Amino acid sequence: MGGGFTWRDTPATKQIHHKDAKNTKISQALCLCESSCLCLRGEKNVRKMKAVNIAMLGSGFVAEFYMQGLENVNGQRVLVNYSRTEERARNFARKWDIPEYGTDLKPIIRRADIDLYLIALPNEAHMPVSLALARARKHQVCTKPLARNRREAKQMLKAARQSGALHGYAETEVFAPAVVKAREVVERGGIGRVTWVRSRESHSGPHSAHFWDVKKTGGGALHDLGCHCIAAARYFYGKDDPAVEVLAWGATLAHGKKTKGEDNALLVMRFASGGIAHCELSWSTLGGLDLRNEVHGTEGSIFTDVTRQTPIFSFTTKPAGYVVEKADIDFGWTRPLPEEAFAYGYQAEMRHFVECVRGGKTPRETYEDGYIVNCILDAGYQSMRSRRWVRVNTR
Repeated sequence: MGGGFTWRDTPATKQIHHKDAKNTKISQALCLCESSCLCLRGEKNVRKMKAVNIAMLGSGFVAEFYMQGLENVNGQRVLVNYSRTEERARNFARKWDIPEYGTDLKPIIRRADIDLYLIALPNEAHMPVSLALARARKHQVCTKPLARNRREAKQMLKAARQSGALHGYAETEVFAPAVVKAREVVERGGIGRVTWVRSRESHSGPHSAHFWDVKKTGGGALHDLGCHCIAAARYFYGKDDPAVEVLAWGATLAHGKKTKGEDNALLVMRFASGGIAHCELSWSTLGGLDLRNEVHGTEGSIFTDVTRQTPIFSFTTKPAGYVVEKADIDFGWTRPLPEEAFAYGYQAEMRHFVECVRGGKTPRETYEDGYIVNCILDAGYQSMRSRRWVRVNTR
């Protein structure tokens, strides 16, 4: 390169070429001088780190959020996108400036230059794709829920462990800045001993048609949204205080023509310490995504509200563009949410998994956590049918 460097900033900005970067305002950029490293150049320091090369498996809703999160993660690059249809793969790769794309997963798994595979596929594809990656001893991270049921999740966990490779469970709720801060308050003893957690996630219904098919997904609102709330409760109580039994209710109140699954559900969990958590899940709540948590202890309480108490409150007489995930209207009184990928935890979890791959560390959320969540969900569905408390079986 004639002694100079070719710099490529994030996909949101144009390419910039510099031979001398000391006067540029770009504080972090991708150095193409070597294929295996990233140069991070600041005004006062220069250091090198190995690039973490990523394969994005999926081109839908969650893959979009993963890419938004990765835009602000240093030392990584997405080299290839896999999608089940060529058109979607091509469009996704073009949108996010991904060099390669394909619809055949086998050659992508065989690649020697990929350090991390992100599974952002529909639920029914999680297990077969994960098992294929485990057989190839590849590092993998899977979106929530880990699987459609406890049996599938157990197979994924066993295979990932036997592979010796990294496995991470991409549960955004426990990476969301507000939730992480709340956990810090708990850890410092600010509210004493946790005794009660309330967690709510609701919206007007899934964005993609396949979510309504419970055979493909594994369940309705409890399965789709409950995994977030269960993870939040486990996070606030601590993983050394397991959920031991659950009581659940569910019914199809609004979307009977679209699904055979429950579109509203309640789940109560009792923890080994005697503490209680209750989760409220709905696919029939209008007004956009509703994410709230309450953590009550012997000495105080904590409240988080990511989507209903945003820093912006507006009234418009005409549509003003995207407001928030699952928003039903984009005019009138609205609460737009800035930087959703940060607020929901996508950026933090992507940074964490990239750093774990680079440093050879175990993620703080692994397939074991995803498996436990699936065990709790299965117990919830058993309770829903029997209308009784059901013990959580994690064996």
